[in-house]
Amino acid sequence: MSHCHFPTRIAPPRAVFALNRTATAVHAVLLTLAMTSLAAHAETIPDEKEPGASTLPATMVEGHMATPADLPPGYAGGQVAYGSRVGLLGNKDFMETPFSTISYTEQYIADRQAQNITQVIAATDPSVFSNGLTGTFSENYSIRGFASNISDVMMGGLFGVAPYYRISPEMYERIEVLKGPSALLNGMPPGGSVGGAVNLVPKRAGDEPLTRLTGTYMSDAQFGGHLDVGRRFGEDQQFGVRFNGVYRDGDGAINHQRQKAELTSLGLDWRGERVRLSADLYQSEDRVRGQNRGINLASGVAVPKPPKADTLLNPDWAYVQTTDRGAIVRGEFDLGDNLMAYAAYGMSTTHYEYSGTMLAKVFNDAGDFETSMGQLKMDLEKTSGEVGLKGNLQTGAIKHQWTLNATHYGDTQKDYGRRSVPGADWITNIYHPQWGPAAAKSFPYIAHTESRLTSYGLADTLSVLEDRVQLTLGVRRQQVLTDSFSTSTGARTNRYDEGATTPAAALLVKVTDRVSVYANYIEGLSEGAAAPMTAKNFGDVFAPYKSKQKEVGIKVDLGDFTHTLSLYEITRPSSYLDPDTNIFSFGGEQRNRGVEWGFFGAPRHDVRLMGGVAHVDPKITKAQGGTNEGKTAIGQPRLQGKLGVEWDTPVVEGLTLTANATSVSKQYISADNAQSIPGYTVYDLGTRYSTGFAGRPVTLRAGVTNVTNKAYWGTPLLSSLGLGAPRTVELSASVDF
Repeated sequence: MSHCHFPTRIAPPRAVFALNRTATAVHAVLLTLAMTSLAAHAETIPDEKEPGASTLPATMVEGHMATPADLPPGYAGGQVAYGSRVGLLGNKDFMETPFSTISYTEQYIADRQAQNITQVIAATDPSVFSNGLTGTFSENYSIRGFASNISDVMMGGLFGVAPYYRISPEMYERIEVLKGPSALLNGMPPGGSVGGAVNLVPKRAGDEPLTRLTGTYMSDAQFGGHLDVGRRFGEDQQFGVRFNGVYRDGDGAINHQRQKAELTSLGLDWRGERVRLSADLYQSEDRVRGQNRGINLASGVAVPKPPKADTLLNPDWAYVQTTDRGAIVRGEFDLGDNLMAYAAYGMSTTHYEYSGTMLAKVFNDAGDFETSMGQLKMDLEKTSGEVGLKGNLQTGAIKHQWTLNATHYGDTQKDYGRRSVPGADWITNIYHPQWGPAAAKSFPYIAHTESRLTSYGLADTLSVLEDRVQLTLGVRRQQVLTDSFSTSTGARTNRYDEGATTPAAALLVKVTDRVSVYANYIEGLSEGAAAPMTAKNFGDVFAPYKSKQKEVGIKVDLGDFTHTLSLYEITRPSSYLDPDTNIFSFGGEQRNRGVEWGFFGAPRHDVRLMGGVAHVDPKITKAQGGTNEGKTAIGQPRLQGKLGVEWDTPVVEGLTLTANATSVSKQYISADNAQSIPGYTVYDLGTRYSTGFAGRPVTLRAGVTNVTNKAYWGTPLLSSLGLGAPRTVELSASVDF
């Protein structure tokens, strides 16, 4: 039987987060709740339906609910799951989801030898665009032509708990992607992403004991290891423990760059008859010395030929380091066979430190460029939670799957540093960069902000004709509160307090058991911008702005191979500063229209395929003074094609050959579309061998990305040009004990 899920927001005292203290608290909560549950269920639960009892004709409750604890099963080939969490709607079967979604499995993540989530979600999905850069200060990707903020990634359905800038994926058994805005489903993301939502599902102990040790290597000289241990305890195996530990360190494929990652995580869960409890705790550290950084072009300078792919356009003494700690506690309670309550609460802290190039501009055709060095620190404390009820109901011939929930997100952010270090500017050349000494460090206190996001959502899925026609209706009310404080006195200097209501509707028709068609209208919500210090109306804040999506699509399941086709339109408001009046306003708009064809599965028993083709037209439909109206938005390719292939060779039992191709069209890097970078195609090759040694299962993996070592420009965050990753060799060996 399935169940419901309900997260809650409880405002804790604002204190520095200590992981050991949190771990103790989590253990205490789990023990208390478990004992309470056992005591409550020691009593006999009366049968709700007695023989001979009269039945009321008006309304009855029936059906079964899907619990977030019960993950959708894997699809043919094992690379994706046949369903995923769809916000407050809970876990839904792929063919009964009226949105475009995909969920990657733990097996696929391991086989990709992924070191971050972008390497998973952007590998074969043509709707997701990655600029190809590696070793940057942050992961960077876009969905449906809109840049996504990595800080908007959810963990266990909650914003603000996952690592902030880069996420090592070893502690997750699913990475779920929902394409398009999702304000009704998930609430407003703190970073304002509208192109899609990513949710990470933490690992749980399986029914079989697991002890897996993996050794890893990445060129030129990075070595590491991953330990994954899972056990269940109790007479009915009701208590589970899953531990993951990761360490990687060494030189990367880019010259003078060193990458280090550490992760320790613990997943606990309790499976009772009517109560399910879980807790997740982690600590991670990500450090890059000589981080990859982008450059800009001075006016009139043409796009230069890219230097060698392994060139570092940042001093080798530069570094970026992020330390994250987080914890989530979740409970699900079956109040009846058709009613479930759920609650979740999470918290995290982030400490970020950056030193190196902040701005770089090429000023002549020889490739000479001038840099401005910066030093930044950030301390961020976050809380997140949700609570809800979920149930099934029938009125006449109409079935209802309804849900009601409330969400909360809060953060306190303090910034330190200098965006321009006096006397540290430097001039060098992109083809032969040489750098001076590191600047003396100084991190003055420069900013203090606090934000609180609260929302209330209600949705109902109405179904008729044996669930072949399903109509989902819902609405969410969102409130956004942001305060700014003086760094010298601590007094509040500005307040932003605005709200918005976002409706949604989606229709799904199961034409046959293998064909579903759907249509949806859904809105996204982003925090309204504030006029900058340079504007005449400095201090003005704007209400949260809405992005609106219209989408139609079809899903065809051929049994072991599934195709999807969708057409969509997303409009998003934008802001600008009028150069004549110097007034900051919110009168711009970008409209993305696109078509996506994707596929996944195993068309043959020995072949697995994932990929597709996507075309998007990111058009500027409203702009300041009409100057760039009708132009294509910068930094996004209009056409993408991707293909991932796996073949289990008949020559050697257990041997699999893999290949991946990514092809993207040109991207504009100037708002007037006068400058662009060419498209490119990158190929990856690999192999995997599953065997045994001394009676132990062993898996050997090898992969080469960018096989041809192609040098190409990508479009990174905060700048126009960045070098894509060079040819990189990755090896791993896993053994189960």
